[in-house]
Amino acid sequence: MYEKILVAVDHSEISARVLDAARGLASLSHGEVWVLHLREREMMGKTGLMTSSESSDEATEAVATAVEALTQAGIKAHGVVRDTGFGYAAREIVGDAREHAADVIIMGTRGRGDLAGLVLGSTAHKVIHLADRPVLVVR
Repeated sequence: MYEKILVAVDHSEISARVLDAARGLASLSHGEVWVLHLREREMMGKTGLMTSSESSDEATEAVATAVEALTQAGIKAHGVVRDTGFGYAAREIVGDAREHAADVIIMGTRGRGDLAGLVLGSTAHKVIHLADRPVLVVR
């Protein structure tokens, strides 16, 4: 089954359901979970400075809390927080799945329709199209 699971979270309301799905799947398969959060940052003008609306401490604390909850449920879990450029999250998620040899990627979506997701650049849509393994999208 799915012994290695990559979970991409963005700290939205959906993330709690995403983590519940990961916990359930990992419990069934006695799997290992990597919780990944990417802080998307934008370049500012000619200075090249990268800005983010989320602090590093906020991101790290939220992922650590998720890893702790999974660990308390008897699941081997790891947390990763990393910065990425705006628009590159899907590629990073798929790359991490390959790096960890994850059997499945679990992530959330805000529930936009297919057309709106494609027009607005939904990260979940991009991951589905780039991934070479199953993707479980939680709504």
